[in-house]
Amino acid sequence: MATKQTLALDQRLGQYLTQQQLRYVKLLECNAQELEEAVDRELEDNPALEADSPEPAPAPVPERYTPRRAYSQEPETYEFTPPDASESLYDSLYRQLPEKSLPPDVEEAARFIIGSLDPNGYLRRPIPNLLNDMAFGQGIEVTEEEAREALRAVQSLDPAGVGATSLQESLLLQLRRREQTPDVENAIRIIDTQFDAFSKKHTHRLISTLRLTQEQVERAMDVIRSLNPKPGGAIGNGADPANVIVPDFIVGSDDGELTITLNNRIPELRIEQSFESAMADLRTLEKSKRKGQEFVMSRYRDAEEFIRILSQRQQTMAAVMTAIVSLQKDYFLSGDVYDLKPMMLKDVAAATGLDFSVISRATNNKYVATASGTFPLRFFFSAPKGADNEEEITNRKVEAELRKIIDAEDKKHPLSDDKIQQEMAARGYDLKRRTIAKYRDRIGIPVARLRKI
Repeated sequence: MATKQTLALDQRLGQYLTQQQLRYVKLLECNAQELEEAVDRELEDNPALEADSPEPAPAPVPERYTPRRAYSQEPETYEFTPPDASESLYDSLYRQLPEKSLPPDVEEAARFIIGSLDPNGYLRRPIPNLLNDMAFGQGIEVTEEEAREALRAVQSLDPAGVGATSLQESLLLQLRRREQTPDVENAIRIIDTQFDAFSKKHTHRLISTLRLTQEQVERAMDVIRSLNPKPGGAIGNGADPANVIVPDFIVGSDDGELTITLNNRIPELRIEQSFESAMADLRTLEKSKRKGQEFVMSRYRDAEEFIRILSQRQQTMAAVMTAIVSLQKDYFLSGDVYDLKPMMLKDVAAATGLDFSVISRATNNKYVATASGTFPLRFFFSAPKGADNEEEITNRKVEAELRKIIDAEDKKHPLSDDKIQQEMAARGYDLKRRTIAKYRDRIGIPVARLRKI
């Protein structure tokens, strides 16, 4: 059988993403935690990139923003979990702060510092960086001395040791709040002047340097071992860290004006100085003489591109959240589910001028913390017009009414599902008892016997 070869031209029209566009899309799809990890990886992989002022992982959002709703992986499906009723570290510190009678500006700075503490009660960011955050993020204008006064006030709150910038400082804060016995005074000397020897358990150095006996050192070490290396962890630590949601945005209200904060601790990035200098020299050479310098040029361009793409991602996220807040302003001011307006991705696309696919990626798996709780951004969108949309709106209203009824019940005699069914019927919702139970479980409210005080 003979074979025949032919040559044919086939013209096709297609769209392909460039490498730069793919990097942008990947960053846009990252949530707050994933973005920080992506930046850390880039800093580690590319020697031409450096952080202008390296910062630690973000301080958690204060517990007043405790997530009430966790978004599942199924589209348009929400699981509701009750907030932690115990007092958090942040709530405890906020409650104590007014007792210090600080000047208004200093107290405002102290509140900002409290919100910047990590879960263990440590302040991981230097005062100069905090001053910049206060000024540009919250409009708090204080001097460095006022900020340090605010920090001292926070460090004077309970539990002892919070507000410290290091383990050594935390232990000293705790020791200085103890009754000053000889053993405590020796413990202070050990931590204050011989912390390195203490950390390495070089007891012989402590004995010889501080001129203490073996017994005195052992008693001082017993005092130190009684301290808490994580002073903030003892308060409000009942939540499972694996289930904590770090919101991508924080929306607050100041005298009726809504404020939006992009909630991540991304450091300012720049080109490393030696690469900057090397590229400046290479630009003066002819192309033929640049051979052997491909690594420098490649790393430099990658770093330059990453900085640009990261900036573009942050601007896009801010624009999308600003549009959502503008379209749903009534809800963000009231927190009332009835104030939610019909809104779809195309409405945000029209408000921002961004492509529909960009809006979809920017809102997927992202969360916003509000005074009413923490919600996925998709919570604020409606389904396309039709029965599904009507059902979603009805579900939200039923949940809101159910929560109102249970919030108003006598906790000594909580309402059974049958009683709740009667209350709902009186409000115009004809639901079966098992449907009431389904909605109650969905919003994380236990049965009546477990709600009884």
